[in-house]
Amino acid sequence: MCISFWMERVLAVIIKSPAEIEAMKEAGRLSAAVLREVGARCVPGVSTLELDEFAEDYIRSNGGIPTFKGYGGFPGSLCASINEQIVHGIPSSSVKLRSGDIVSIDIGATVDGWAGDNAWTYAVGKVDPKKKRLLEVTEKCLWAGISAARVGNRLGDIGHAVQSVAKAAGFGVVRDYTGHGIGRDMHEDPQVPNYGFRHTGMKLEEGMVLAIEPMITMGTHKTHVMRDGWLVVTQDGLPSAHFEKTVAITADGPILVSVEPGRDRPVN
Repeated sequence: MCISFWMERVLAVIIKSPAEIEAMKEAGRLSAAVLREVGARCVPGVSTLELDEFAEDYIRSNGGIPTFKGYGGFPGSLCASINEQIVHGIPSSSVKLRSGDIVSIDIGATVDGWAGDNAWTYAVGKVDPKKKRLLEVTEKCLWAGISAARVGNRLGDIGHAVQSVAKAAGFGVVRDYTGHGIGRDMHEDPQVPNYGFRHTGMKLEEGMVLAIEPMITMGTHKTHVMRDGWLVVTQDGLPSAHFEKTVAITADGPILVSVEPGRDRPVN
């Protein structure tokens, strides 16, 4: 779950020990597993509430707690955001997926007090080539940002890597919402913007754990919050995609925390 760029937050980065990063992997594994299972159920005709109910049952049945449920008053266990909806879509029985939609599923699980957080945007049925390209580029943005999350780099290097991929494809980068640090709290310092300049911002240190989450739009980067106070949409009504992984910065490079062993690509 992304954080508002303007959101009040703590002021200190919490560095994790190698043992704490290992402990976080269980929350990451469960978060990744439930995301994969929900993604497989993103088919025409399913309601976002059905996806939410499945996710909550899966998380609890596997020893976790839905991280999102009740967070700041959010009523769901996942966020489901369709087409022009960027993030924070509240699950509903009246909202059903249709062929041609793209849907961002953002979901987290807490295990033994550690939070896991990840997101993926899925194609529902057959989508048009423009949407398909948006998904492909946004995923490339994610991996570019992760690859820049290395000791000695700075936050601006992550944002620059994401922005460069999106800009080259002619897409917009959401600025009002960002990635974030994560640990025992879902949202910790620092904020992780998806735009910026190389060699600027906070220096990245071993033991930082970050949720990197590009939100890329087919048109404008400008956003609008709907009347429910949660759902964020593009101002121009054009589609948006959202991908997220939790990543630990180590001396050997970035490692994925929200991952199912054997099911994800390695970090380059």
